[in-house]
Amino acid sequence: MFWIYILVGVLSLLAGIALGFFIARKTMMNYLKKNPPINEQMLRMMMMQMGQNPSQKKINQMMKAMQKQQSK
Repeated sequence: MFWIYILVGVLSLLAGIALGFFIARKTMMNYLKKNPPINEQMLRMMMMQMGQNPSQKKINQMMKAMQKQQSK
């Protein structure tokens, strides 16, 4: 009889982990849809707002640096 309680507890734990994973995944997808990562246009606008006149070469360098930083 005691093993039934253990089995129910383990199954509940596994179901909770799976449900939590899918809820977290859905939440993260919605967040990324509402707040996309920085792209070239956004980077160009930020640099112009800071008073810099960005060249395409500088934009590419900054994008590569950001991608390298994210991959670490």
